[in-house]
Amino acid sequence: MDNLKRFWNEHPALSNWVVLAVGMVIILIFSARQVGFEPGQWTALVGATIGLAGLCAWILNWE
Repeated sequence: MDNLKRFWNEHPALSNWVVLAVGMVIILIFSARQVGFEPGQWTALVGATIGLAGLCAWILNWE
């Protein structure tokens, strides 16, 4: 747990990115599970979601 706290304090933008990306991917999977996407489409959506989470974390870190 101490390693997690240290990582959070030393890398706040990266930590925000990870937390936001995990949450956004969970919401994506929950919302679109009945759509019937192909594996390649899921990969593209998850990749775009992780990229969007990174941009959001970067903007939040501007201060």
